[in-house]
Amino acid sequence: MNICILGAGYVGLVSGVCFADFGHSVTCIDLDKSKIEDLNKGIIPIFEPGLKELLDKNIKDNRLSFSTNLDNVIDKVDAIFIAVGTPSRRGDGHADIEYVINAAKEIAHKARKYILVVIKSTVPVGTNRLIQKIIFEENSELEFDMASNPEFLREGAAINDFMNPDRVVVGVESKKAEEILTEIYKPLLINEFPILVTDFESAEIIKYASNAFLATKITFINEIAALSEAAGANITDISNGMGLDARIGDKFLNAGPGYGGSCFPKDTLALAKIGSDLGSPMKIVETVIKVNSEIKLRMMSKLKILCDSSFKNKKISILGVTFKPETDDMRDAPALTIIPALLSQGAEVNIYCPQGQKEGAALLGDVKWFNDPYSAVKDTHLMVILTEWNEFYSLDLKKLASSMQTPKFADLRNIYNKQFALQCGFEKYDGVGQ
Repeated sequence: MNICILGAGYVGLVSGVCFADFGHSVTCIDLDKSKIEDLNKGIIPIFEPGLKELLDKNIKDNRLSFSTNLDNVIDKVDAIFIAVGTPSRRGDGHADIEYVINAAKEIAHKARKYILVVIKSTVPVGTNRLIQKIIFEENSELEFDMASNPEFLREGAAINDFMNPDRVVVGVESKKAEEILTEIYKPLLINEFPILVTDFESAEIIKYASNAFLATKITFINEIAALSEAAGANITDISNGMGLDARIGDKFLNAGPGYGGSCFPKDTLALAKIGSDLGSPMKIVETVIKVNSEIKLRMMSKLKILCDSSFKNKKISILGVTFKPETDDMRDAPALTIIPALLSQGAEVNIYCPQGQKEGAALLGDVKWFNDPYSAVKDTHLMVILTEWNEFYSLDLKKLASSMQTPKFADLRNIYNKQFALQCGFEKYDGVGQ
């Protein structure tokens, strides 16, 4: 089929590349001319494992192209996916759908034959009906259908998530829309991945509810971690014990410095606002948002204790600043709270992160960046692991400890065992929930 994607950001780019690999003809449209020029040369603006190789392959096979001009392709496509950003609106936390509305108006003004308009962006409940109304008001003669098709991509594993999804959610009102989306996702149906067909509102809520539930799970285990520290228990054993219960499952039960990223902070805020607007307060989600902020402050208390109650004139090395491994995304990363606080209290901060400098250099102020963990840690008073990149699981702790002024270790991802760290020469070690 012929597909157009409006928006070549994270979701639009991954979706476009994967649809092309399904065998469809895909054009991604974006207003950023320099981005489009780079993409047509095979230069991608984000770090996502496997994306570059898949993009090159489908450009070479003439199934994938990029443009700034919708006019040239709109009358050739069977479906057009809106995958533009919906950032948190200042002041109230609601998802800002301005870009979605602008995209819908452009479609209405330029389309001249039947088209399926699919919203892949994460949008508040009622947005599909609103966009349906806007397109009709802008062009009452256009024959079109709407569909909601929320994405469930994890940064760092997006290609696998698209190709091997837990489920595909489709919100439609017509048989024709369902048939087109079924044809688009046919490779997944052949491999028996579940496709859930529902209404607009249910599809919209499924996305928010899923992310809010996972954020709640993370926040819950972090609260239990605080209890574990007070009680003298071990959160790793507790997480393992809980995760063995099939009703709970073992995912998202790793204690740490709180959730971040492009989805959980934005989507929990948006869901809380949606509930408030509809007179059905999301009290659990509101508490999750509050507690997640407090968790980051609790991490600061840990670091201060290890620094003898003062950061002034202390050299602190931070390993990992992206919100999670296998991405260069810094959005709402715990590092954006913790590092500025360290700097404001007189610390000198060294950083090593496999992919964090690209975005972090402009966000983290007066810090020093290094090309390897050993150089970053040398002559510092405290080493902090903030993000659990794979390479941090096999660090030479003896070498690190021997190179420090005061070998102290804050393992905020519980990668290492306390006893092992102390045996390797660290004077003090503190994890989360230990």
